[in-house]
Amino acid sequence: MTHSKMATIPLGFNIDSPRWDQSTFVGRLKHFLNITDPRTVLVPEEELDRAKALVEGCRAGVVPPGSSQEQLLYAKKLYDSAFHPDSGEKMNFIGRMSFQVPGGMAITGCMLQFYRQIGVAYVTATGAALATAVGLNLYTKRAPPLLGRWVPFAAVAAANCVNIPMMRQQEIINGITVTDENNNELGRSRRAAVKGIAQVVLSRITMAAPGMIILPIVMERLEKFAFMQRIRVLHGPLQVLLCGGFLLFMVPAACALFPQQCSLALADLELELRDSIVAKHGDKVPYVYFNKGL
Repeated sequence: MTHSKMATIPLGFNIDSPRWDQSTFVGRLKHFLNITDPRTVLVPEEELDRAKALVEGCRAGVVPPGSSQEQLLYAKKLYDSAFHPDSGEKMNFIGRMSFQVPGGMAITGCMLQFYRQIGVAYVTATGAALATAVGLNLYTKRAPPLLGRWVPFAAVAAANCVNIPMMRQQEIINGITVTDENNNELGRSRRAAVKGIAQVVLSRITMAAPGMIILPIVMERLEKFAFMQRIRVLHGPLQVLLCGGFLLFMVPAACALFPQQCSLALADLELELRDSIVAKHGDKVPYVYFNKGL
C-alpha cells in the first residue's frame, strides 16, 4: 500500500496502551473480559488477518484513511484474542484467548459428568495429575458421592501445577527478559520466570475452582428431584452449559488476579544479574518488570 493511501494515527493514540487502568483488579478484569470475549471465536480468519495488519500499521504510525479510534480498538481486541502477545503469530484455534470459555466449558462439563472415569479421561499426560485422580478415585469409592464429584478439580489443580511449568521449562532454565520501568532490557532472570509461572498456575486453578467446586453441589441436589431423574440424558449438556456460565466470568477474573506486567524487587534477583544492573545503573532501578504470561 502506498503512503498516499495512509493516514497518520490520531495524536497521542497508542494502540498497545490498555484501555483500562492495569494497576487495579477492576481495570484488569475489564481488559480480560474484552479479549476473552467468546463471540470472537466466530470471527473469520480473513478478518483476524486484517485486524493484525491494522494493528501493525498503527504501530508503525500509519492507518488506512477514515479509520476511527473504535475500529482500531476493535482490531486490537481481535489481535489480542487470537495472536501470540510476544511473537505476533496466529495461535492454534484451541490455544486462543477467545477459545478459553467455550473450550473450558466443554472439557470441564464432561469431566464433571464422567467424574468416575477421570483417571483415564483427562490426565494421561501428567504423572502427578494421574496419580492424584486415580488415588482420589480409589479413596472416594467409600466416601460420600459429593467427594467423588470433586476429584476432577483436584486433578485439574495437579495438572496445572505440572503442565504449565513443564511447558515453560525453558524460561525456568534460561530466564525471561526483565526491563526497567521504561521498558529498557536489563537481562534475563530465572527468579522472575518462577514468579510469573507461579502466578499463572494460581490463576488457572482459580479459574476452574468455582465451577468445579460449586457446580457438583448444585447438581447433586438437583439430581434428587424426580424431573431430573427422568431427563438423565440431559445432565451432561446441562453441566456443560452451567460451566460456561461460571467461566464467562471466571476466565477474565482469574487472568486479572495479577498484573500482566509483573514486578520483582532488585534485591530478589539472582546475584549476578543484580550486580550487573547496579554496575550499570546504580540505585536507579529498584524494581525490574516482566510479562508473566497467560
